[in-house]
Amino acid sequence: MNILAMDTSNQILGVALLKDGQLIGEITTNIKKNHSVRLMPAINQLMHEVDVKPEELDKIVVAKGPGSYTGVRIGLTTAKSMAWSLDIPVVGVSSLEVLAWQGRFYDAYICPFFDARRGLVYTGLYETRYNKIELAVEEQNILMEDWLKTLAERNQNVLFLSPDIKKHEELIQSNLGDLAVIPDGPCHMADPSHLAFAGLHTQPDSTHALTPNYLRLAEAEANWLKKEQGKNG
Repeated sequence: MNILAMDTSNQILGVALLKDGQLIGEITTNIKKNHSVRLMPAINQLMHEVDVKPEELDKIVVAKGPGSYTGVRIGLTTAKSMAWSLDIPVVGVSSLEVLAWQGRFYDAYICPFFDARRGLVYTGLYETRYNKIELAVEEQNILMEDWLKTLAERNQNVLFLSPDIKKHEELIQSNLGDLAVIPDGPCHMADPSHLAFAGLHTQPDSTHALTPNYLRLAEAEANWLKKEQGKNG
């Protein structure tokens, strides 16, 4: 079985290919460039390098957010279009879950997060059970300070993973002290091969029904909704 995975949900752009459960290739970049013009060339390059043709793909796995609204839409649109044209299943996986895979060998809670501005983060709490990443606390969009107070009440070690770790490191340590575990460099980058493995045995979504995991409305949508609610009293 050939599985193509793609992640454009945040600054990192990643694509990976599994063949019969083995990683055969991946491409990852962590630069501020437009994913919409770089995703398909990256997919084409990878498939050419590993000699896999589009018609040989059996499944597509895509990171469905949370993260950049535009980035999430680019990934989902590409994945769904390819799945529909090739008549193969597509699987959406939370971008937070993909990042949590970086801590799957750590025997403690795993807290992946993405900065959502204005003191907010997209986050959730994961743990490893029977060699699988599972949710311990549902994903949410929450003030980082409130979230850290909740974690501190658990009085257990927490591994923090985020490409935005530097923005929140001081606040994390002031709230959790020695309970906070913050690894170095590459651990904070989501790996597209982890995305592929996360979707390996996951039931496929309906191609047309697969939707982004935003965790909150885009600002324009929220303002429109607020305006409409005002009109209706």
